[in-house]
Amino acid sequence: MNKSVKDQLGRIVKKSDAVAPAVILVNPQLGENIGAACRCMLNFGLTDLRLVAPRDGWPNPSAEAMAAGASIVLENAKVFDTTAEAVADLSYILAATARRRELEIPVIGTEHVGTKLQNYAHKDVATGILFGAEKAGLQNADVALCDAILTYPVNPAFQSLNLGQAVNIFAYLWKSAEGKAPPDTFQSDLSEVAKRDHLIRMFEHLETELEKAGFFYPLQKKALMTQNIRAPFTRARMTEQEVRTFRGIIKALAKGRGRGQG
Repeated sequence: MNKSVKDQLGRIVKKSDAVAPAVILVNPQLGENIGAACRCMLNFGLTDLRLVAPRDGWPNPSAEAMAAGASIVLENAKVFDTTAEAVADLSYILAATARRRELEIPVIGTEHVGTKLQNYAHKDVATGILFGAEKAGLQNADVALCDAILTYPVNPAFQSLNLGQAVNIFAYLWKSAEGKAPPDTFQSDLSEVAKRDHLIRMFEHLETELEKAGFFYPLQKKALMTQNIRAPFTRARMTEQEVRTFRGIIKALAKGRGRGQG
């Protein structure tokens, strides 16, 4: 980041916004929508934009044109190959999507989300929210990485929201809750919760051993089975120590495979 950009960012964002939520756009398609999201974010003090495998590559001239005065957000956007990499440093993650009946993930309403995230910011907890591609939305594998689903009370007869509009609603909910919740309104131990990358590595360790043991059968159900394994561990909000302990358990069980047989 050059000095002029850094100085501009410092003027725009207050110190209290340092741990504001990251906005993660997963497989965004249109540069115009990315640019619109940047404008909405900066309107309400959000600056941490993360892009997961944007369809048309990066940087995108169409995004630059649409971002207009919010180029500060665009220029500092981070690009990732996978959703897992994009959320690696976060401790609490939302998925902006409709309720998923096939996944046991809590749903949070718009009346509480802003206050909850403002409280986490007071506690220096890193949070973020996922928005899916314009055409297909978020995949179940992305949602399974999240702590909760955020749904908007939209017209059930017409639920389609433009990506920029969806980001705008969230940014407003975040900013409008500023100063309304004292730090202890929501009990939170998230400062001790394992970062998502450590949890994901635990998932991969467990799933590797389960695959060796023939657990994923029939194979065509592996994706759904994997999501159902990950969701309860995510909801448990395991600490770093608990993750290390569980990985030790996996390792011990793997070493003991076949013991006592024949």
